[in-house]
Amino acid sequence: MGKFNKDVKLLIEYLGGVENISAVTHCVTRMRFVLKNPQNTDVKSIEALPAVKETFTQAGQFQVIIGPQVSTFYNEFIAESGLTGESKDSVKEAAKQNMTVVQRVVANLSEIFSPLIPAIIVGGLLLGFRNIIGDMKLFEEGTKALVEISVFWNGVNSFLWLICEAIFHFLPVGVVWSVAKKMGANQMIGIVIGITLVSPQLLNAYAVTGAESIPYWDFGFAKVEMIGYQAQIIPAILVGFTFVYLERFAKKISPDAIQMIIVPFLSLVPTVLLAHTVLGPIGWKIGDVIATVVQTGFNSSFGWLFAGVYGFAYPILVITGLHHTLLPIDLQLIATTGGTYVWPIVALANIAQGSAVLGYIFLKRKSVEEKQIAVPACISAYLGVTEPSIFGVNLKNFYPFLAALIGSGIAGIVSMLFVATANSVGIGGLPAILSMQGNSMLPYLLCMAIAVVVPFVLTIIFSKTKLNKIAAK
Repeated sequence: MGKFNKDVKLLIEYLGGVENISAVTHCVTRMRFVLKNPQNTDVKSIEALPAVKETFTQAGQFQVIIGPQVSTFYNEFIAESGLTGESKDSVKEAAKQNMTVVQRVVANLSEIFSPLIPAIIVGGLLLGFRNIIGDMKLFEEGTKALVEISVFWNGVNSFLWLICEAIFHFLPVGVVWSVAKKMGANQMIGIVIGITLVSPQLLNAYAVTGAESIPYWDFGFAKVEMIGYQAQIIPAILVGFTFVYLERFAKKISPDAIQMIIVPFLSLVPTVLLAHTVLGPIGWKIGDVIATVVQTGFNSSFGWLFAGVYGFAYPILVITGLHHTLLPIDLQLIATTGGTYVWPIVALANIAQGSAVLGYIFLKRKSVEEKQIAVPACISAYLGVTEPSIFGVNLKNFYPFLAALIGSGIAGIVSMLFVATANSVGIGGLPAILSMQGNSMLPYLLCMAIAVVVPFVLTIIFSKTKLNKIAAK
């Protein structure tokens, strides 16, 4: 008999039986179901199961939070139910039948950027390390950085830029490829199109503002500026989707015998032409407008309040899954300004969730059962993954979640007052300090301290108030 045998049998029953399940898969902490009739689900009974931390419906899927042992639970569920486990992509596609148009757009954007996140995180950490050795004046009475006194570390600094440049300057290649992969188009052609956005033949996007003149292609009747779109996300998205739909059109009109020739030609050449005449300039402008709006909010006289609201609301976005759609804003700020002061607030929100759990652990320090759930959740949040904390402890008990929201809001305010800026998106939680720009590291340490102390203290205080009774109901 498996470890979760009883809970698995009851879960199947409470889901409305095997016949009510269209598809099932799992991720790091959650079981994900696509149900034929969601109204047949006994949610209260499911949430009362010992193995279940929380449930919610998002992106057309009924999701059951199990925690780090979800893979074991999933295997027992498959064995008991007789269902065939589906891939995450298959489940997502099935779930979209239950989604609105807006939800489908959000889901598609999230899926496009998900494969890019590991590279972006590594790049952020490397940029942070380059800041430490290249920008922080720690030697010779604070007048020189490590790279200025060491040939070896200067070489390391230069070498690491090779990786960082590949990740961030050439990010449009990854975006177009990801769109092609997501939409079922030719991925190699997608890569080629992406490269045409960042080719060395073009004027680098970072050099456009200060350029005395911009090179161009002269077609006699028209001139097209040879501008690159390094690190530009929105132009790459527009170009990617244009390629996908042109390829689909080309397949419809091309005879089968010559599709291998006609389809790549009719999808590649027009897409690249549109990229440099219409889509690129429009996408660049849209990106500038978005970055300007965000900058205006953060840089206004109420910027501190804007940051506080953002810090308070971000964990709520995590619950809905909408937080993935904020990544393009960070990337656009990085492309426009050379850094982001939005993502550091996100990392503080991660820390605040972990600190609220830490406060809960302190309160329940005599309960072995509670600590089995809370300790791994706390560690996970401090390393940037907050779902175990949010669903396993904080939201379930309410008062730690409120304490975390207030803590991340206050930390966000202080972060904006110092204009704490990161080179890039990186690992959330405590390791976020490695992604910060050199002059922001010390102020950000203060912000991190706030995100640790405030939620911890508030969790203990709230536990002695009526807020504690809300969770008990």
